[in-house]
Amino acid sequence: MKQGLHPEYGPARIVCACGNVIETRATKKEMRVEVCSNCHPFYTGSRQMVVEKGGRIDRFKKKYNL
Repeated sequence: MKQGLHPEYGPARIVCACGNVIETRATKKEMRVEVCSNCHPFYTGSRQMVVEKGGRIDRFKKKYNL
């Protein structure tokens, strides 16, 4: 490999908006993110917004007053 072509790869720190800190390795020394695995709803299992959508039959009955 050519010298001086690739960026330095070393220890890095990822800081989430919720306060979680993750130590890893990357080309940047520090990164700030808005969502991590501790606060993302997919990983925590919580639902922030529950939208009840009717099925096709319910919409059809509502549309034609059946």
